[in-house]
Amino acid sequence: MASLKEIKARIASVQSTLKITSAMKMVASAKLHKVQGVAEALAEYERHLADIAAAICRNSDAEVSSPLAVGHERCRRAVVVAFSSDNSLCGAFNANVIREMTREVGALRSEGLSVEVWPVGEKIAQAAIKAEYPVKTDFRCRGGMPTYDDAVKLARQLMERYLSGEVDRVVLVYNHFHSTGHQAPRSEVFLPADFSSLGSSEGAASMPADYIYEPDAGHLLASLIPYTVRIRMYEVLLDSATAEHAARMVAMQTATDNAQELLGDLTLSYNKRRQQAITDELADITQAG
Repeated sequence: MASLKEIKARIASVQSTLKITSAMKMVASAKLHKVQGVAEALAEYERHLADIAAAICRNSDAEVSSPLAVGHERCRRAVVVAFSSDNSLCGAFNANVIREMTREVGALRSEGLSVEVWPVGEKIAQAAIKAEYPVKTDFRCRGGMPTYDDAVKLARQLMERYLSGEVDRVVLVYNHFHSTGHQAPRSEVFLPADFSSLGSSEGAASMPADYIYEPDAGHLLASLIPYTVRIRMYEVLLDSATAEHAARMVAMQTATDNAQELLGDLTLSYNKRRQQAITDELADITQAG
């Protein structure tokens, strides 16, 4: 049986851990609310942007046509852009996206494509290097602090490679934020992009039809379509970051709950052991008298 001194030391250790997990939970919660606010604002912006693009498509003779939306005749090379956190202590967040990356790389290779991995986040970079995938590490440490500039740089490099024919398909692998307690890994084709939904926005149907475009609608769409690709990359970065902070908050809440339960058990054991020690001491005094 553990001595009072040993139990007291364990109680102090658990209390110290409890303070750490509680603090990390509060930090993750603050970051979650901040990133989630940016993501929700961007979603509203993206919706209005889609309405404008839809109105242009509905009210002009312009067609949504872009080389970014045209698939290459021969698909030989693919890029998998995988998003993770830079740090641990976020439950199964990283393990899920690593598993999804492995599955996606295997699926692309089964189609006969050579695959290069672009990791965004330190943990996915380590996993890709360990798996001996061809890795481009320019963005590996940008997972936890997403900015629009990072999204632009990443999207621009991918679009340039796609338009030059160096890459025939780009797939994004990330954790999608459903709710605080639910984040699910997701894969989606980024390039060639799908713009088929631009003309189907319900909000655009109510917009007036007598727009005057300067420049003309065709030139406007030529600039708008690459912009929507960059916005989509930023959305995925924010989605992954939101899921990360939610996962870490839940993990730290679980760790805090476990620490509190363990602390209660240790305190109970300490009190029982102390009571037993007092009882034994009184018995010794009685026998001595």
